[in-house]
Amino acid sequence: MRGDMPRIIQNKLVLILILTVISSQLSADESAVFAPDAGEAAARESTAQMFTLDQAIDYALSNNPDLQIAIERIKQAEARLGVALAAFYPQISARASYEHSNNPAQVFAMIVAQRDFDASAMQNINSPGYRQNFRPEIIGSLSLFRGGQDYQKSRAAELGVDAAEFERSSVRNALVEAVTVSYYAYLSAREAVKVARDSIYAISSELNQTKLRYEAGTTLKSEVLSLDVKLAEAKEAEIRAANGIELSKTSIANLLGLENPGAFAVATTSRLNRPGIRASFNELLERALTERPEIMAAARQVEISERELKVELGAYLPKADAFVSYGQNSQSPGFSGQQDNVSVGVAVEMNLFSGFSTRQRVSAAQRKVKEMREMERKTRLAIEQEVKTAFLRLKEALARLQVSEVSVVAAEEAFRLVHEERRAGMATVTRYIESEVARNNAQSNSIAAHYDALSAEISLKKAIGDWK
Repeated sequence: MRGDMPRIIQNKLVLILILTVISSQLSADESAVFAPDAGEAAARESTAQMFTLDQAIDYALSNNPDLQIAIERIKQAEARLGVALAAFYPQISARASYEHSNNPAQVFAMIVAQRDFDASAMQNINSPGYRQNFRPEIIGSLSLFRGGQDYQKSRAAELGVDAAEFERSSVRNALVEAVTVSYYAYLSAREAVKVARDSIYAISSELNQTKLRYEAGTTLKSEVLSLDVKLAEAKEAEIRAANGIELSKTSIANLLGLENPGAFAVATTSRLNRPGIRASFNELLERALTERPEIMAAARQVEISERELKVELGAYLPKADAFVSYGQNSQSPGFSGQQDNVSVGVAVEMNLFSGFSTRQRVSAAQRKVKEMREMERKTRLAIEQEVKTAFLRLKEALARLQVSEVSVVAAEEAFRLVHEERRAGMATVTRYIESEVARNNAQSNSIAAHYDALSAEISLKKAIGDWK
């Protein structure tokens, strides 16, 4: 019996060696399954256009549809200004008319206008018969006074151009923030994928060894199941991180105005700036309330509504227009300088009763002024909240970054100690793997905290209008 014990131990060792070889081959096959996808992704990334953060921002500012829409709105506002200023110029038009009548009054007027009146015309004045009249003419008019409406409309249009400019600045400010945050989200997701794969590799190696020990009867089934759970958690983390990469790339492509997210790649950066708070909250808030384009656009909208109110009030005042007409009257379409005539005059008009429509328009304009003032107040409150939220988020992110950096130092030291214990045979493989995974998680949390702090800093810059 004692002679059989060495043979049994030897057989178990051979069995463990065979299982180890089989397990290694299965791991290699599993890696081969995923390797082509990774290689294909790397090939696509190498051929796609690379964007650094600055390049992505510049490209977005040139191609983002929201910014292009804002630019078109500026051009529309400028066109409306041109329409308003046209009221200060003379209005000139050409007209041609034809009349055919036997009405005595009209026929007599035609005879006189055509320079064809003589004594015989009086003989048939009551029964003149039919007569025709061709009249080509050029008409000019000039507004002399419209109760100040033309001036107020032009001022409102000028303010509309300013408001459109501020709206474009607002879009630009938000666009730069969105591109930067999406860029950092992409880099953070890439780092998370690396950490998750390192954890999967470490846990898989330990799981294979534990299964061999379980088959040899030297460990419990619970150890295998525990590692199965950890491996599933690591794979879930990898799936989430990989999906985060695709989501952030899709977001960046949308912001850059690209239809195909695969047409570009994000260039990683080797150096990240240290985020921080550069001023007090009160200083940041004061800057935001004076520099945010949304505030200035809202103020312009208030001024526009006030100008529009004055336009409606101008309807109570008289209007005066000068006009001139040059043309000819003849029985044939041909033109003759002997039959031309000129009319010059001034017309004054005042609305005495409009069915209360003027009063209702004035009332609506007054309500519009109150609405715009409330919109300005709402915008101011929203900006105050945004600055406060961004400021607190940055403070929290900086605190988390500091804690995560301390955690990395502790995890590195713990891994170093366990590694030494492992070399001395004092620590189990499970303990070694756990310390390695803990170190990877600490590094992942630190990287995520750094990117979160950078994103929070970017949000604060956007809140104070740094990229207007």
